[in-house]
Amino acid sequence: MGLGPRLELRQSQQLVMTPQLQLAIKLLTLTNVELEGWIAEELERNPLLAAGDAAEPPEPAGPSGVDAPPDALPVFDPAFDDASSAGLEALLRDGIGGGDGPLEADYTGERFHHDCTSDQPADWGERAAQAGSEDDGPDFERMAGGEAGLTEVLEAQATARFDGIELAIARFIIDGLDEAGYLVEPLEEIADRLDVSPARAEAVLREVQMFDPAGVAARNLSECLIAQARAADRCDPAMEKLLNNLDLVARGDMAGLMRLCKLDREDIVDMIRELKSYDPKPGLRYVGETGTPVVPDVFVTRGTDGSWQISLNQATLPRLIIDRDYHSELASGADKATHGFLNECVASANWLLKALDQRARTIIRVATEIVRLQQGFFEHGVSQLKPLTLRQIAELIEMHESTVSRVTSNKYLLCERGQYELKYFFTSGVSSGDGETASALAVKDRIARLIAAEGEDVLSDDKLVELLIGEGFDIARRTVAKYRESLGLGSSVQRRRARVLKAA
Repeated sequence: MGLGPRLELRQSQQLVMTPQLQLAIKLLTLTNVELEGWIAEELERNPLLAAGDAAEPPEPAGPSGVDAPPDALPVFDPAFDDASSAGLEALLRDGIGGGDGPLEADYTGERFHHDCTSDQPADWGERAAQAGSEDDGPDFERMAGGEAGLTEVLEAQATARFDGIELAIARFIIDGLDEAGYLVEPLEEIADRLDVSPARAEAVLREVQMFDPAGVAARNLSECLIAQARAADRCDPAMEKLLNNLDLVARGDMAGLMRLCKLDREDIVDMIRELKSYDPKPGLRYVGETGTPVVPDVFVTRGTDGSWQISLNQATLPRLIIDRDYHSELASGADKATHGFLNECVASANWLLKALDQRARTIIRVATEIVRLQQGFFEHGVSQLKPLTLRQIAELIEMHESTVSRVTSNKYLLCERGQYELKYFFTSGVSSGDGETASALAVKDRIARLIAAEGEDVLSDDKLVELLIGEGFDIARRTVAKYRESLGLGSSVQRRRARVLKAA
């Protein structure tokens, strides 16, 4: 075949995502707090965007008595590029396919357990009803700030206690502590770095361990507890032997402890009672950094007619509008380059408002279907939680699973039972006797309740399986063991030993 130039026609398909469509996907994954910061940057960049009041569009009632009340959604100009709008809606409906990773993950793990209602403010209902008011929630910064950290407290004591090379050793030791107060840097390296003998470094370490809080700078749990016993003047040879053999204490081996310490049962019980008053992580009593509170994105409240109402948390989001008056003022008498810049700003602002509007409506639609399908949970608690997958929600709202996955990632829902991540409501199922399936979280809750009420007769995994099958759950022993371990509950042998120690 001869070589030479030629023309060929080829037909292919490829997904082209404009920067605007990429922005819409990014906005879906942002929480309200992250979105607030992003909008603040956009307000500085675009002179035609302004934060102000906007008309509230009507929102239709949700199905099955679940109402989605009108929310203050971003207002956009309907006269902007319809092709871009259609592209956004098609992208949310069909998804972008590849690169999303597995969607139907197991969301029954401990990382999604946010069911501690005691962590919620007592007047959560009023705060939810007044989402647009100035009262955004409890002042977390006031509660968490203001205290000196562990390093500052120890530095002050070291300065008062040491000078010269001993002070330098103490400071290196303090710099090598983790947040729990344990020394993670080898003492030999500290001694070698300062060119001092290991014995001298060890002597300084023993002094630092007596600082307040006692037990800091320990290299292991036994050393931490021994330092606290020394500070309490309770570190006799018998107590030191007990603290050097914590594995026997953990197993509840009273006979082994009595033989090792050469004491009777009453003395061992007294030593264990003393041990319970010690702090295994003394450094954690000092606040290192101000924690970042989790702000809910969706409120679920009960209406006067008993139905559930879903609303967005608008307290953290400004209502964006396009300042037409400022645009007219800038455009009058402007040159061609200025007109081009202003047109770009108007187009960018219009697309942003459309993307924010679509984001808000998508979150409301997803949350509405979650509340409708999990209504038993909101009425009666985790025992009525049903198995749910991303695909079920995607089919109901006629969008792609990847869109639902992005909407539910890092979004939190606040209801009268507490604050939960939206992923919490997506769980796998366990077969039950009535032909239906029960949520894995509901089964975990039942296991926890059975163990909490077991009394003197400690329930083995086989007994738990027998009880659960009697209640209609078709579950295997290995599944019960897996769920029990995920709840942080020990085996029957471990619980029996822990009960002996507790009674000591």
